[in-house]
Parts: sequence; structure tokens; C-alpha cells
Amino acid sequence: MTRHVLHVITGLVVGGAEMALYRLIQQSQGAGYTHTVIALTPEGGMRERFAEAGIKLIVLNVRKRPISEFFHLYRLMRQLRPDIVQTWLYHADLLGGLAARLAGIRNVIWGIRTTDVNIGCARPTALVRRACAAISRWIPRTIVCVAEAARRAHALIGYDAARMVVVGNGFDLSRFSVPAEQRMQIRTQCGFTEDAVVIGTVGRFNADKDHANFVRAAGILAKRDRNLRFLMVGRNLDRNNSELMQWIGETGASDQFVLLGERADVPVCLAAMDIFCLPSRTEAFPNALGEAMATGLPCVATDVGDVAAVMGDDGVLVPKMNSAALADGVTRLLELGTGGRQSLGRRARTRIHEKYSMESTRMRFENIYANLIAGRGM
Repeated sequence: MTRHVLHVITGLVVGGAEMALYRLIQQSQGAGYTHTVIALTPEGGMRERFAEAGIKLIVLNVRKRPISEFFHLYRLMRQLRPDIVQTWLYHADLLGGLAARLAGIRNVIWGIRTTDVNIGCARPTALVRRACAAISRWIPRTIVCVAEAARRAHALIGYDAARMVVVGNGFDLSRFSVPAEQRMQIRTQCGFTEDAVVIGTVGRFNADKDHANFVRAAGILAKRDRNLRFLMVGRNLDRNNSELMQWIGETGASDQFVLLGERADVPVCLAAMDIFCLPSRTEAFPNALGEAMATGLPCVATDVGDVAAVMGDDGVLVPKMNSAALADGVTRLLELGTGGRQSLGRRARTRIHEKYSMESTRMRFENIYANLIAGRGM
């Protein structure tokens, strides 16, 4: 019997939760489950991706019409009668969970995607999170945390620890096997010479991602080697971003930076790099790091969330919010030479294949689905 999973997600921006949901549904095709996605807000580049993949998508606008759209959500659940409602991110947990229980649906899975509950959160979101903690013993039957650090942090602020399980992100290695000619093509487009060493980062412009840390570290490195190049990929990482451009200008090495903004071809952009940096001040389970490792890149990352667990000994871990340490971490990889970096990158790729494949993540979720449907809780 084919079972129906209804996903409720806060929005459609290109972010970690949205990409994780997209990959999960893609991997689940033909596995005994059908999937429908309800987005609570319409903005974002994932709308086209879901449509192109043939994923059934229903778009609401809760921000503009909160009360009427909540009841629209409730009516949709009554109409669709899914076997499971799975929600992604705080606002979707609250609204999707309440609507599901009002509609008589008990098999509700919440999704927690953040780790640091003390910084980087707007007051309305903090209030929603507090409300979720208060009702976490009543609404969801299972709470899926993307990282062990996320589980610990939310248990401490009142979420029901007994309902929590950890399921990390999964990655499809086939997407990150980019032919050499594509690597050379994008490097040529970016103006990189054949012998240039490209140090890159991927992620939307956001305080949590700490691009200022990356830029300051790049400035330190640029003074040591004028042949280094710094590639930044992600939403609002472009020359229209005056704040970012000011930071880059202060390095005195503006000509060594290439900003590509938001891209749909992230695997190709990663393939253009020689070293990947994750400069974040907070993360849970960073998609960008997993994707870089799946590409076979040697990585330097800040010690936040579950980064240390994901990377293991197959990369360089540095303190957060410390640009000198980040620059020194990159220097350690530069000193390995091309062969040493490639060897480390191969180890990183193998680690992702063995521990964080998309297939294993899908199986974890489907095991949770089966247990809920059978009435066994988590």
C-alpha cells in the first residue's frame, strides 16, 4: 500500500531545510510513499525546482493572510487525509502541527534544523520556538533533529527529549561528480588561471554564516599570496551588496574576489574550488560542508554544531569568529600541496559516502514513517 506524506515547510528559499526536503522526496520516488509539499510563504527559488521535479506543491501566503491561510491549511489536511504530516522549521512546526491535530491527524513529525538557540534569532521566531517547546509533548509524535547538537540545545529549553531522534542530512554523490571540462569552463568564466588556488565558500548572506569572517581571513591570506583567489557563492553574495563590498574593499585585495551570487549549479561552482571554507558562527548540520566533502574538496570549517562529527579527521577544524585561525587553517591545506589536498579531499568524499548517503537518510525517515503508521511512536 502506498502511503501519503504531507510536508509543511515555512518557505521556498534555497536553504538547508528546503534542499534537504527536496533531496528526500527525490530519493523516495518509487519507495512506497507519495509526497505533497505545502509552503506557508511563496517567495524563493525552490518553487521552480519542485515544479521541474514534478513534486506536488501547494503554496500559501500565511505572512499576508495569517488567519484565513491557517484555516486553508486545516481544510487541505482534512481534504488530503495524509498518513503523516511532516513539518520543517519552527513556524511550520507550530502552524502545521496545530492544523494537523485539529484535522484529526496524530502522526505528526516536527523538524528542528538549528543549534544555537541564543543568537541569530528574531524575536517573533524566538516566541514561536518557545510556543513549540511548550506544546512539544502534545503535538508531535516524533521530533527529528538534524544534528545531535540541535537535540541537546532544544531539550535544554523545554522540548520533549523523549520524542527526539537525530537524522542527519544525506547527500547524493552522483550530483557532485563534475567532469573536469566543466570545472575548467567555470574557472575560465571566473577569470582564474590554471595555476590559481581557489578558496571558496557557499551559503546565503546571513549573520550566522559569518561571511565577514571569511573575508577577513581572505584578506590575511591575500597579503601572503597574490595568486590566491576567493570565490563566494550564495544569495546576495554579489556586487550589489554594499556591506559585503565594503568588507572586501577593506582587505585591499578586491581583485582577488569573485562573487557569483545565488546559483542553481552549486556542484559545478564547488568543482571550481581547490579548498572549501565554512566560516559560520552557528550551524546545526551544514549542507554546504557535506556538499563540499562530497565533491572531494579539502575543507576548513569552524567548530560549530555537528561540524566536528561530520568532518571527523578528514578536514581542518578551527574556532569560530576567529579570522586569523581560519586563515591559518587554510594555510595548513596550502602547505599540503596539490597532491596532499587531493588525497584529503578523497578521504572526505569517502566519509560522506559511508556515513551520510542520501539513501541511508531516506531509510531512516521511512523507518520513522513505518513506526508511526504501525503505532509504535518513534
